[in-house]
Amino acid sequence: MALNKARLDRFLAQYCQISRKDVRLMLAKNRVKINGVLAHDIDEIIDTFSHITLDGQVIQANSAHYIMLNKPVGVVSATQDSQHKTVIDLLEQPFKNELHIVGRLDLNTSGLVLLTNDSRWSERLTLPEHKVSKRYIVSLKNKLHTEYISAFAEGMYFGFEDITTKPAKLTIINDYQAEVELIEGRYHQIKRMFGRFQNAVTALHRASIGNLPLDSELSAGQSRILTSVEVNNIGK
Repeated sequence: MALNKARLDRFLAQYCQISRKDVRLMLAKNRVKINGVLAHDIDEIIDTFSHITLDGQVIQANSAHYIMLNKPVGVVSATQDSQHKTVIDLLEQPFKNELHIVGRLDLNTSGLVLLTNDSRWSERLTLPEHKVSKRYIVSLKNKLHTEYISAFAEGMYFGFEDITTKPAKLTIINDYQAEVELIEGRYHQIKRMFGRFQNAVTALHRASIGNLPLDSELSAGQSRILTSVEVNNIGK
């Protein structure tokens, strides 16, 4: 979901049903403020979250929303689905239908899901070039061995897509459980990487995104609004 961007003069001309020449005069008379600052440049670019007032009256005041959800197994990362409950269905916030999902989880994967209406923020977290890590706890059918560590670190070639995965960090927790940290999210990537060792994943849980861990106080299916500190620091 992209943010709607526009030049200030086009926005005001459409909103007030006036000419752009009249908009220029409006700005010259100090009638318009953008985010609390007097607007003078008709070419100024505004977006969905720009707070705009005209003669002291608010004409646009959309808020950005950021939600953390503990997704249970069996819930789909989608806004609508005819067969399964969706992450949107789990939310209680009145603005939930404005949100999109920041990096989906498979039906049978649990853990941290983020939702927002701020596409710039979600792109910063999901595009591989920004190198925001995702950390998973993986349970496996067979015993782990130390050679897994170097194989994950080197990357693996996936012939179907003709790509080699970026280096991933694997830490063995115990014989049947590992922590995996990666900066991309190829189709069933973790399951396919363990599949190279004929070792089936029996449970997969996303524990963190960037610097943001899943809140341990959130039970499966519960959610909460992120703090401003969490929003600003997650990708650092």
